[in-house]
Amino acid sequence: MGQFFKYTLASFVGSCLLLLLLGVFLAIGALGLAGLLLTGLVRGAPKAEPAKNTILVYDLSTAIAEGPTRLEMGTHLLGGASRSQLSLRRAVMALEKAAQDDLIVGLYLQGGDGGVGAGLADQVDLRQAIATFKASGKPILAYNTDWNEQQYNLAALAHPLYLNPFGSIEMNGLYAQTMYQAAALAKLGVGVQVTRVGKYKSAVEPFLRNSMSPAERDQAQQLLGDVWQTLVANAVQARSLTPQQLQTIANRQGLLFGTTARSQKLVDQVAYEDDVITALRQLTKETDDDRESSDGDQSFRQITLPDYARGLTDDLVNRSASAQVALVYAEGTIVNGDAAGAWGQTRVIAGNTLARQLRQLRQDQAVKALVLRIDSPGGSATAAEVIQREVHLFRKAGKPVVVSMGNVAASGGYWIAANADLIMAQPTTITGSIGVFSLFLNLKTLGDKVGVAWDGVKTADLADIGSSTRPKTAQELGILQRNVDLIYDAFLDRVEAGRHLPRTRIAEIAQGRVWSGKTAQRLGLVDELGGVNQAIAKAAQLAKLGDRWQLREYPQTNDWQQFLGLFSSSGYGQLGSDPLSSQITLWLADWGLIKTLNDPKGIYLLMPYTWQIN
Repeated sequence: MGQFFKYTLASFVGSCLLLLLLGVFLAIGALGLAGLLLTGLVRGAPKAEPAKNTILVYDLSTAIAEGPTRLEMGTHLLGGASRSQLSLRRAVMALEKAAQDDLIVGLYLQGGDGGVGAGLADQVDLRQAIATFKASGKPILAYNTDWNEQQYNLAALAHPLYLNPFGSIEMNGLYAQTMYQAAALAKLGVGVQVTRVGKYKSAVEPFLRNSMSPAERDQAQQLLGDVWQTLVANAVQARSLTPQQLQTIANRQGLLFGTTARSQKLVDQVAYEDDVITALRQLTKETDDDRESSDGDQSFRQITLPDYARGLTDDLVNRSASAQVALVYAEGTIVNGDAAGAWGQTRVIAGNTLARQLRQLRQDQAVKALVLRIDSPGGSATAAEVIQREVHLFRKAGKPVVVSMGNVAASGGYWIAANADLIMAQPTTITGSIGVFSLFLNLKTLGDKVGVAWDGVKTADLADIGSSTRPKTAQELGILQRNVDLIYDAFLDRVEAGRHLPRTRIAEIAQGRVWSGKTAQRLGLVDELGGVNQAIAKAAQLAKLGDRWQLREYPQTNDWQQFLGLFSSSGYGQLGSDPLSSQITLWLADWGLIKTLNDPKGIYLLMPYTWQIN
């Protein structure tokens, strides 16, 4: 990636953000900020406890994160933090414990306009936990004005499942598209050159083409088909339907409105929200004289899933044992170097920082096994190798390593997973993408158009090989392609050594192609299907620990992070969802993307696209 282009844009965005942040601080005022900080510390994070006959409410838009919430002041003040964020393990634990809690009489799955706050792989864990609640015999109710496929994936387990009379169920299949920019870049005068290995390594195609390549269409269609089949199978199991019925609906109707959705058995009842509230109040045995809030008929005795989870004790963490199983979260794009500072992005995997954490755990005599939870599309090839080396040394020290794949563990995410003793994924995990690319932009034509030129001196022919002010020569592209080829061969080496597959077989299923977890297991890239809790149990089993061990989660939140958590729970420090703060959040996302492109060789192990399903 052209360094001039990247850092010029980064400098511009950074300057804008600095000015905006200064404005925020000046608006708050030093005295007001001090008061807010003090209030956050005094209030703390309240631990709500349910009363008798309480409904557990799971708002499906609740943001489900891989590990404990980690906040940064920059994104926190600018509205990037969610007050309803909850880690996957605690969400699952809360649902399972509520099933046995005598104070909880039912579960309410609340829809809304926010979609589902959990990725498709995380939904597998959540769905299993909801099924555990259902098996306890306690009722599950669900209501929304409009249900989409992902919401329905969880809500289908409810009975009764409600739909607003003027609402609908979206059951029209899944759709994914990519924006292609080759023509636009050509008009602007931005040149694009690439080196890559793997015919399916299509991350560079949006810059080179104006439509999908046949290879990209093939892999996208199969991946989307695998996900759709899983969603259909879940709905069929929960609602006593057939796959043919749902596929016919998707092909011919797409949206089922009100009573039509009920007649085709996708919902149980058509009702308004106040009717649902009445049903919930019957479960809590409340009368008109028992209303506990000013909401009147809209109130019932309830506790939210995040609040309920906050009051629970994690039995694995609070065990008394000297032996430990370390659960390390690797979440985000892989970047070279150390973790960002207080104003940086949280969803990155800094190669040196994660490697240092793994080294410390390897050298800790109390740590007997490692579970590496990966949710990453990849990133820097250099950083991925730094992390992979520590995974290798962990195993060499005689401590088993189990990789638990989250929603995505592809490209560089798979590189750091390949050498584990055991790899576990969910059927809808996106993985594989064993391929390498490098992308080079140049501004020569754009400069000619606007009257800008570059000139300089050098001491060797290749001194300016990294310049973004001119196209690469054929000789230079040949040198860069050889580097990419070497990295790709090394990738195949890591997979061959870790997965014990024949080299010819690996070469066949690599080529930069992404796979679903279900297909990856069949191909041998994944060993077993299962979630993070199953991975923890497997790690303890491989280390032969019996029940004499406790769990420790890393990275651990420091005092600053804990304070920001208290600050968040007090209700302060967020700008809300007004247009200005929303735009600032978008700028932060762009700034974070720019910062992740920092591999010293400009070589990336990155998934072909950001996977969003509609």
